[in-house]
Amino acid sequence: MTRKLLILGLMALAVVAFFVLGLQQYFTLEGIKAEQATLQAWLATYPLLTFAGFFAIYVLVTALSLPAAAVMTVLSGALFGFWWGTVLVSFASVAGATLAMLAARFVLRDSLQKKYGGSLKTINDGFAKEGAFYLFALRLVPVAPFFVVNLMMGLVPIKVRTYWWVSQVGMLPGTAVYVYAGTALASIASLGDLASPPLLAAFAALGFLPLAAKRGLQYIRQSSVT
Repeated sequence: MTRKLLILGLMALAVVAFFVLGLQQYFTLEGIKAEQATLQAWLATYPLLTFAGFFAIYVLVTALSLPAAAVMTVLSGALFGFWWGTVLVSFASVAGATLAMLAARFVLRDSLQKKYGGSLKTINDGFAKEGAFYLFALRLVPVAPFFVVNLMMGLVPIKVRTYWWVSQVGMLPGTAVYVYAGTALASIASLGDLASPPLLAAFAALGFLPLAAKRGLQYIRQSSVT
């Protein structure tokens, strides 16, 4: 119990410090645009250090469920380009999500299962049989907030390796679209650039992705039944 309280306390302290210190102002589109030149200079001088530092910060932000992951995904495209940005965010986001899931499992799962074990039996049985598909659907079509899915998965019987690879595959399309939006953002110098074809294509992809994912999941579901 002491270790659980310690982990919970440290996570809460980190979240409070994020807001008290005003760090959220750096994780807005205006903030990253203002610092873009500085960050690109760092990247040119210290490429490996900048890449590793960005990766570590992204993992920490995701693990603590801070409201900064989406903006950092866009920023990764502006800084590292589409391919490297997609690779970085894909692995960093899953690493952070896995840490959040494991923290929820360690702190909350046992007590909830003991208290509501009977009520949760149906959910547990369902995830034991088709947990990978449910998680894939939640990752591909984000009907629930990212951090809620991470915490919820810590309370159900899904294997860590299954959680990892399903999240890696399920989040990849959305990650790629946001990173691509970041590559377009890097070329914006004025309000007139907001109508540029690359940025319009990125916005169109963001709107089209959930519909396409939903259709794909329906097809997979029907194929598995038949």
